[in-house]
Amino acid sequence: MIQQILFVIIAAVAFGYAGKQYMKIRRNILLGKDVDYELDTGQSIKNTLLIAFGQKKMFKRWIPAIFHLFIYVAFLFTQIELIEILVDGVFGTHRFFAHSLGGLYTLIINSIEILSLLAFVATLVFLSRRNLLKVPRFHKDEMTGWPKLDGNLILYLELLLLVGITCMNGADAVLQNRGLSYDIGTMAVSDTLGPALFGGMTEGTLHLVERFGWWLHILVVFGFLNYLPKSKHLHILLAFPNTYFAPQRSRGEMENMPAIMDEVKMMMGLTEGAEDAPMDEELPEFGTKDVMGLTWKNVLDAYTCTECGRCTSVCPANLTGKKLSPRKILMDIRDRATEIGEKLDTGDLQYVKEELKAEAKTLTKDNFDDGKSLFDYISREELHACTTCNACVEACPIMINPLEPILKMRRYEILTESAGPSDWVPMFTSIENTGAVWQIPDDRDKWAKDAVADSKG
Repeated sequence: MIQQILFVIIAAVAFGYAGKQYMKIRRNILLGKDVDYELDTGQSIKNTLLIAFGQKKMFKRWIPAIFHLFIYVAFLFTQIELIEILVDGVFGTHRFFAHSLGGLYTLIINSIEILSLLAFVATLVFLSRRNLLKVPRFHKDEMTGWPKLDGNLILYLELLLLVGITCMNGADAVLQNRGLSYDIGTMAVSDTLGPALFGGMTEGTLHLVERFGWWLHILVVFGFLNYLPKSKHLHILLAFPNTYFAPQRSRGEMENMPAIMDEVKMMMGLTEGAEDAPMDEELPEFGTKDVMGLTWKNVLDAYTCTECGRCTSVCPANLTGKKLSPRKILMDIRDRATEIGEKLDTGDLQYVKEELKAEAKTLTKDNFDDGKSLFDYISREELHACTTCNACVEACPIMINPLEPILKMRRYEILTESAGPSDWVPMFTSIENTGAVWQIPDDRDKWAKDAVADSKG
């Protein structure tokens, strides 16, 4: 009974604290603007099944994909055992499903054991790739400090989880062989490993080892649940909605900006009543300066990023030594969204826009201004280096689009700030004045007008 009460208390605290963290992540994602992507539901489901569940794009690099598959499938199957552990913890039972499932239960446990062994091998391989082989994409400038530790920490937790499973099933296998525990049948790994590790122990010690493994397993799971919101491994949950809501337009199609189109039509007199429009009306803000100017899907992309670096490893700008790293762009957006969320949590009115402070009673995303923006995280040099080739978009295994926020920030710089690289500005000025990228004295279509005039003359 004491164990049940302790379990319920720990579970309630773990789930309660995790719930608060996930609600904050949701709030941070919704800092972005609402947008309707007009998705084909069938295509969205297909993307989710093939890319998120099926890991289709992972297999463009088949060696890491196979080892990732071991861990991924083991994770999915282990959830069955996790449900049983939760039931056993609440009701004080032991292997609750074994009595009702019979042979199917034995099949499930054997599958979990084999997959756990494969996951153990995969975990060692991934630790070696990061720390011994030092795969270049894991050692870029942005992958120092917490990102580097985060990449290893989840693998250490995975090893702890496997230790828990080994102790729990191994000790229980010995107890079953001695007729001291419910016999679930042959266990593919534990029937050999259990006696080898625990065969010389007494009954009391075996029960202690089994309980140690059981508690270690569930405590690691609870720790993992609360660790995810602070980690790149949040993609375990967010990859599925991210692929479902991925835009389905052509990859090379840029997002239309109706505000700009309306401005151009007005300048050309193509909009009805354009001549009556007030000239002193404040122009809209084009592009994106901060997280609130992005869409919620852009921010979801940032929180879904696995930091695998596949985007950066194929980026031609990065490969030629330029500062741009698509992975860093997403990490910066996530960090900025997190910073804004933490400041909103304080409710401090010092973060209200100066012109709204007199009437503001609460701090919201609509009146928020801390004097910073995404440009404090992402340098203009990085934005200018992008060639818009879409290599990063193609490389991402979970359909993240790093290009969209880059283009939106460049639009803000060019259209709102009237700034940009010195070799870009004359081109934009020429387009505005003559409709051509070249600095020519006449309108681009003057030759056509002259030809028409000559034919009539």
